[in-house]
Amino acid sequence: RCYTEKCAIEKRNMPPGQHGRLRKAKMVGYGVQLREKQKVKRIYGVLEDQFRLYFEMAERTRGITGETLLQLLERRLDNVVRRAGFTKTRPQARPGIVHGHFQVNGIKVTKPSYILRPGDVITVRPRENLLNFYRVLAENAQTQPMDWVTFDPETLRASVQGKPGPNDVSVPMDYNAGMVNMIVEFLSR
Repeated sequence: RCYTEKCAIEKRNMPPGQHGRLRKAKMVGYGVQLREKQKVKRIYGVLEDQFRLYFEMAERTRGITGETLLQLLERRLDNVVRRAGFTKTRPQARPGIVHGHFQVNGIKVTKPSYILRPGDVITVRPRENLLNFYRVLAENAQTQPMDWVTFDPETLRASVQGKPGPNDVSVPMDYNAGMVNMIVEFLSR
């Protein structure tokens, strides 16, 4: 036991070290914008260059740039496969797509970054082992119903009905606080 005030075991409400007593500065401006951008990038599993390309596509498209950016990320094949209920997570969806387990409109697609359009139909390739594997995953996956994607677990078929709205985005984002605008401002530099 340690009974002195310099006890190493005792918890203190400051970080250790010589400068631990100094208060950590609150993050504002650039740091907050960077953190929000990094959060969205990591959630969707996109690299910096890809994220920049999505931003440029969103800038060229009519409408609000931030919402368009999130719509593009939400319409990626790996995200739709996860959101429909084929898999539990995006990282779980990516290898299946890369190995050619899925078809879009009857054509095998091996790019997780493939952007789906309204009317596209996603199915599992007609191989018994793949069908059994994804049936089990679809039974265990917990999905929330969406207006823009429908999924039939019996036939393992998902169809894109339209574009996702601001409420359909799976990123935990506070629209009222302008987090999307912070990302756009950061990328517009």
